[in-house]
Amino acid sequence: MGLVLLVLAHVAFLSNAGGPRVIIVGAGMSGISAGKRLSEAGITDLVILEATDRMGGRIHNAKFAGVNVEMGANWVEGVNGDEMNPIWTMANGTGGLNLRTFRSDFSHLAGNTYKQDGGLYDEKLVEKIIERVDEVAESGRKLSSALHHNGQLDMSVMVMQRLNYHMPSGPVGPLDMVIDYYHHDFEFAEPPRDTSLLNTQPLATFNNFGNDVYFVADHRGYESVVYHIAEQYLETDHKSGAIVDPRLKLNTVVREITYLPNSVMVNTEDNKEVYQADYVIVSASLGVLQTDLIRFNPELPWWKMMSIYQFNMAVYTKIFLKFPRRFWPEGPGKQFFLYASDRRGYYPVWQQFQKEYPGSDVLLVTVTDDESRRIEQQSDKQTLTEAMEVLRKMFPGKDVPDATEILVPRWWSNRFFRGTFSNWPIGVNRYEYDLIRAPVGRVYFTGEHTSEKYNGYVHGAYLAGIDSANILINCAEKKNVHLQCQGKT
Repeated sequence: MGLVLLVLAHVAFLSNAGGPRVIIVGAGMSGISAGKRLSEAGITDLVILEATDRMGGRIHNAKFAGVNVEMGANWVEGVNGDEMNPIWTMANGTGGLNLRTFRSDFSHLAGNTYKQDGGLYDEKLVEKIIERVDEVAESGRKLSSALHHNGQLDMSVMVMQRLNYHMPSGPVGPLDMVIDYYHHDFEFAEPPRDTSLLNTQPLATFNNFGNDVYFVADHRGYESVVYHIAEQYLETDHKSGAIVDPRLKLNTVVREITYLPNSVMVNTEDNKEVYQADYVIVSASLGVLQTDLIRFNPELPWWKMMSIYQFNMAVYTKIFLKFPRRFWPEGPGKQFFLYASDRRGYYPVWQQFQKEYPGSDVLLVTVTDDESRRIEQQSDKQTLTEAMEVLRKMFPGKDVPDATEILVPRWWSNRFFRGTFSNWPIGVNRYEYDLIRAPVGRVYFTGEHTSEKYNGYVHGAYLAGIDSANILINCAEKKNVHLQCQGKT
């Protein structure tokens, strides 16, 4: 207790406005969304501590080859359905930001799938495989709807495939593998053996908001949506548009959270500052929570640690390549193309930007999971060499020039993220969901990984921030810091 009193002597106190004082750890989508909801409820005595030098978290754009590209989240996923995706409303809805967005067209992959040693597969052959994959997926949706929501009969997507006599040992040929990869890994960043049937079939994002996805290609960046939310409650410079609110503190790395019966204290790196408040909302990624970057004092209870460790943090890497000239096919139906390697996930999904970044001569290739981790640990020069070898195999009759620039995000290696988004494990039900988002004393948790229906998506992060803030508001009004979690049923 003497240590606590000593620390209190050096505490950087928040302002003394009325209502509870709240610290938000992280200025990504969930943290900023939670802050807005708290402000709407009259809780304005808050501070947001962000480890990096910017807001946005895993939504981050960068200048590359003369255009702004998205290193993290890139699509507004789930558009033109019965319900309105709240991110679409802000990005491109009435009164929104009117970002430059483009509907992605994946409908011509059968005519754009390349053999490992070059040349296109027969379109009818690829169509036949895609049709069979779609049939199996529909069977999976029917099976999922018949399973009890308690998760006890949940299974991996691969098990469902086997039940449908579809590739009982998993896809073994290059063509089967890349089609399977596109339908599963490309969406969830993990293979079917690791992906839950109940949590993905049907996928709530597309079931509720619509099947269309829109690629954000705006010079303001996708992160402008986060700023749009922040500007509604944080002080902004009218001339520059920059957030100047002293409650937002960038380059402030949280290393320890001490929670007491009546307050919380947050220590920053090297003990430079200590903040005290009534509550703290932790919006760090699931990947960060699975490391020792942030220590909790006392340690989190075993049930909370179990909930954190059983969820998966996936890795999704978008590699951008700049060329001196175009050599790939363009025109209608040529937006995406696949490379069928006998090594699953080896530079499999490519995208060109004829519409999004006209004249840029940039290609994007996406890798995930083990390939993402492998690539993050090698030099960009080695990655460039591998990508060029693949492209020259795909287009053997073309004069394929060397790429002049490459951009390789490293989300997994970054200690402030440790991955890109969560992939819920097999067997999760309402009980596990309640545990992953449940507060521990005065410590609350938010992030896309705590979204009941939309984990892994930007709208999931946004809605999770609101949800977690509402839990805190309700507990604060009742002066009760406990949330009751329903038992397994």
